[in-house]
Amino acid sequence: MDFDVVIELRFPVTPATRQLDEAGAEYTKHLYEYRESGAVAAARQMGVDMHAVVKTLVMEDDAGNPFMVLMHGEKEVSLKELARAMGARNVETTSRRDAQRLTGYTVGGISPFGAKRRLKVYVQSTVLGLPYLYINAGRRGFIVGMKPETLVSLLNPVPVDVAR
Repeated sequence: MDFDVVIELRFPVTPATRQLDEAGAEYTKHLYEYRESGAVAAARQMGVDMHAVVKTLVMEDDAGNPFMVLMHGEKEVSLKELARAMGARNVETTSRRDAQRLTGYTVGGISPFGAKRRLKVYVQSTVLGLPYLYINAGRRGFIVGMKPETLVSLLNPVPVDVAR
């Protein structure tokens, strides 16, 4: 007997993918086995450069105003440089609880797309120079890939140079 085996991957539907679909955005969907070190594990499992995997950080300024920062997976944010770029005295990462409350996503799967509360987005400027990037899609182990132009058109992020 001849059998044809068809395997259909079921990708999650999240507020992030809903926003991308409603905007008619071109993007790809990717699943990976989530581990605590999200961006690093995702890059390794997907066989892509860690520099192209972008993490979404939820932060707040000294006045308590929340915002997001998009940063290369292997880099960290210089809080001093970010505060300077924003004109704030200081900035810090929000608590896990606040990040989840503000975005509606679980830490490790936070996406800048489809967040519960629309937050201002800052992006490390070199992310915008990538030919293609990968970013969380609203669930741990689920990433979307896109050209930086897609990210810019939907989020209108403020470019900053704060990587270290």
